[in-house]
Amino acid sequence: MGKNKKERVNTEEIVNKEAAESVETEATQKTQAQEQTESVVDEKDELSVLKSKYDEMNDKYLRLYAEFDNYKKRAIKEKADLLKTASEKVLVDIIPFADDFERAIATIEKAKDADVQKAIADGLSLIFDKFNQFLTRNGVTVIETKDQKFDVDLHEAITTIPAPSEELKGQILDCVQKGYKLGDKVIRYPKVVVGA
Repeated sequence: MGKNKKERVNTEEIVNKEAAESVETEATQKTQAQEQTESVVDEKDELSVLKSKYDEMNDKYLRLYAEFDNYKKRAIKEKADLLKTASEKVLVDIIPFADDFERAIATIEKAKDADVQKAIADGLSLIFDKFNQFLTRNGVTVIETKDQKFDVDLHEAITTIPAPSEELKGQILDCVQKGYKLGDKVIRYPKVVVGA
């Protein structure tokens, strides 16, 4: 009987150990399940936080893009308006010259004696001076050609003629049409005759 008792005690210990291990395994599994559940919940929370940040950043991006697009459209419209009206000031300033020339032509048609012709010549000189002042006020200057060396960047040679002397070779001998600069930019090249 002692042997049976011992076997029963060993069997009970084994059963108890297995039960304890089973309980421990269940507890571990429950803990793992809770951790997995918490992990899933944390991942869902983290995902929702990331999604809200994404939505916020996407909204900011779309607003910024729309604002930039509006800025581009506004800048293009302003530039187009500026191009349309840029010449307006110049044209308004030129109109008085047209009036002066009309008066000069009307006076020439009526002129019969030398005093009137002199008055017309003086009037045309005044108009010419007024026009030159207008050009100067708007930054337009005449490109000098008299006694200048020919410069491809500033002059347009329409012909060459034999130079009367050696020092006049490559020099401008005559200006057929004046040239003008607006600031540093050539807006009309002077047409010149160059000595060869």
